[in-house]
Amino acid sequence: MGSVRCKWYQPRSGWHNQGRKPLAKVSFLDKRIFRQFLEVVSVISVVASLAFIFVEIPKDCKLAVGGIFLILLFFVYVALWVRSNNLQQIHTNIEGSDVTIKKGDIFKQPDFKVIAFNEYLDTQVDDKIISSNSLNGIFINSHLDTSIVDLDRHIENYPFEDDDVVGENPERKNGKKKRFEIGAICVYGEYLLTAFSKFDDKNRARLTMPEYLSFLINFWDRVNRIYAQKSVSVPIFGSGITRIKEHKNISDEDLLKIMLWTFRISEMRFKYPAKLTIIIHPEKMDTINLLDIKSSNNGL
Repeated sequence: MGSVRCKWYQPRSGWHNQGRKPLAKVSFLDKRIFRQFLEVVSVISVVASLAFIFVEIPKDCKLAVGGIFLILLFFVYVALWVRSNNLQQIHTNIEGSDVTIKKGDIFKQPDFKVIAFNEYLDTQVDDKIISSNSLNGIFINSHLDTSIVDLDRHIENYPFEDDDVVGENPERKNGKKKRFEIGAICVYGEYLLTAFSKFDDKNRARLTMPEYLSFLINFWDRVNRIYAQKSVSVPIFGSGITRIKEHKNISDEDLLKIMLWTFRISEMRFKYPAKLTIIIHPEKMDTINLLDIKSSNNGL
């Protein structure tokens, strides 16, 4: 997987990569909005035609009524454009699985919630190994219902698959020494703790694009084994502290599309009423065009 090229992956120039808040995620003249507008106009036209059968407009008022009608249509178009730029969630179906993408707090979601850890499943929140501002740092500091010692014991005794454990790193000075395959999952109550980022000898998180794709394929495969017809909520992997090596400018929207693509080609299928929910952090909403996601046939 040395070279990965997909049409949805090419990083785009503009506000995605420059860190500026866009004036509008969706162009005012976007053809998708225009199609929605035509659908609304057709409904309004039918209603107006039926109304004018029973109501006769005086000749000297027809011009004024026509002007009002055009102004009304303009405001309808503007309303559709504003709504498209402020979508907070979308629903789609991927190969029979219901998928929701929305702004929210992953800790408030029902059923399984996925928390990304490093490949050692470290639990040491010291802003060196785990940042207190990262998702797993927040989980350990604010949502862990037991002691870290108990969590470590649970991870140590968890019945991982044979291929989930890569081996030991005896030369590692800080943190745990047992290393897991990226994508490995430890079920802890209503949480799925997954090995996501690789660490170098200085405990810096790193991940290449081939490794990112490998993680997602492995992750979906393992979720398929353990989800037990429960819904699963995940963050946008790679949108936080861990970034993709050699692709530091990749946008959260591109990461989201990659997640959807790998989900589609995986064997993971949620059976009703279980579903997949991808949670977008509220601060990231300005960087993700949900209309694009919804219109691009599940990210492809």
